[in-house]
Amino acid sequence: MSVKLAIVYYSATGTVRAMAERAAQAGEAAGAEVRLREVARQPTEGEREATPDQATSAGADHAPAVTADDVVWADAVLFGSPTRYGNVAGQLKVFIDSLGPQWGQGLLADKVYAGFTASQTAHGGQESTLLALYNTIHHFGGIIVSPGYTDPLKFVDGNPYGVSHVTGANNDEPLGQPQLDALDHLARRVVTTAGRLTGR
Repeated sequence: MSVKLAIVYYSATGTVRAMAERAAQAGEAAGAEVRLREVARQPTEGEREATPDQATSAGADHAPAVTADDVVWADAVLFGSPTRYGNVAGQLKVFIDSLGPQWGQGLLADKVYAGFTASQTAHGGQESTLLALYNTIHHFGGIIVSPGYTDPLKFVDGNPYGVSHVTGANNDEPLGQPQLDALDHLARRVVTTAGRLTGR
């Protein structure tokens, strides 16, 4: 049996979606069965008004909507969120907070978890967003598998807590090779570790 990997994300402008899609490709290449799932959008007016492209992205459907079952099903979960004031975006946090019944039954424990994020500026709260996300994982009883500096490529992208990208003031800076490589590495590491834990 293959490792079951759920990639759950919220994306307001498309950047985190692109990161999630790359991680899904890498997870499949590593032999995992992947569910790519999107948190239902409830974008703020600020997000809608930023640019026409962002409004279009916010109003479109992409991956299937996530349910609690997708997280329960998985051996490993990657969460993706833009930064919001150095924290997890409210839309993703609302979904995570809805997992109380599953948490109470112990259904979220002993899985592998990691995260990825994006912000407009280099010091826009990327590390604090990932650390805030991991606070919840501790409560789940999950196993955080951050990338650390386990591959030389991590000295290029520079984020040992997960993967992050700077989108620029207009949210239009595309993912570069360092971010793509880091996403590939993160997905492989998460799948490999989950495989060791599950014997799959």
